[in-house]
Amino acid sequence: MIKTLNKSFWTIVLSSLLVVSFATTAQAKTKFITIGTGGTTGVYYQVGRNICRLVNKDTKKHGVSCKAESTGGSVYNLNTIRSGDLDMGVAQSDWQFHAYKGTSKFSDKGANTKLRALFSVHSEPFTVLARSDSKIKTFYNLRGKRVNIGNPGSGQRGTMEVVMESYGWDKGSFKAVSELKADEQAQALCDNKVDAIVYTVGHPNANIKQATTLCDARLVRVDGRPVRRLVDDNSYYRWANIPGGMYKGNDKETKTFGVGATFVTSADVGEDVIYTVVKAVFDNFDDFRRFHPAFANLDKKAMTKDGLSAPLHPGALKFYKEAGIAPKS
Repeated sequence: MIKTLNKSFWTIVLSSLLVVSFATTAQAKTKFITIGTGGTTGVYYQVGRNICRLVNKDTKKHGVSCKAESTGGSVYNLNTIRSGDLDMGVAQSDWQFHAYKGTSKFSDKGANTKLRALFSVHSEPFTVLARSDSKIKTFYNLRGKRVNIGNPGSGQRGTMEVVMESYGWDKGSFKAVSELKADEQAQALCDNKVDAIVYTVGHPNANIKQATTLCDARLVRVDGRPVRRLVDDNSYYRWANIPGGMYKGNDKETKTFGVGATFVTSADVGEDVIYTVVKAVFDNFDDFRRFHPAFANLDKKAMTKDGLSAPLHPGALKFYKEAGIAPKS
């Protein structure tokens, strides 16, 4: 009886060890990647989250597991990809350019020659939203007002500083300056803590909708002479329009300028991993476009070249050649 029990006991132990060993081996073969995005209510988070959704549905087949991480935004993502703490990330096209060239906010660290592009995503108008009682009609009217310029490390903060510089302004040009994150600024506007907020973002956007619905905020035109010079002198900027009727109380089209959202990585990330991620998006392209209204008009061929300053990663280029959508040299 005792021998029988001992035999059963060791059979169970051995079986358990084999299961654990198999699970450990399977886990060891899985490659885990992290994508840096932005605030959880922004479109960047939806980009990363839905790329991971498409990758993870076939993890057992290709061995890549993906996680989207909410971050401070473009500049943070680019710096963290450079340090190796993020594998991939979403970034504005202007900050991708500066990171690769080692200019503007990246001049101290120098050019990140290992930065690689995967594809572009949606367009991102530079958006200014003001309280209806603030008498702010154009960007120039922000002078002397209470303005949220965005949190350090975000693309919106970086672009706001570029526009401020083009006008010859600094923080002292405003009555008060806030550095709130994107998720916090709509409520601050409605609580009358600021007169205006800025956001470089794809539309429609939940934060903009919140402010226009709860406190009758108004979109502000951004098209003065300093802005025209920015667009004329820099290929990563383009004119943009926010359609009328998209938000409550904003029936007319709003002219502004903008950038494009891009998806980037490092040359240090393996070709097989990048190939898997790009394939997951482009093989499920119709599903990806349905994830958010800002993705509705995406075009595969345009995504392989528009707004991309850094070279394409070999893993991405391999897929594009196979799919017949590789950009011409």
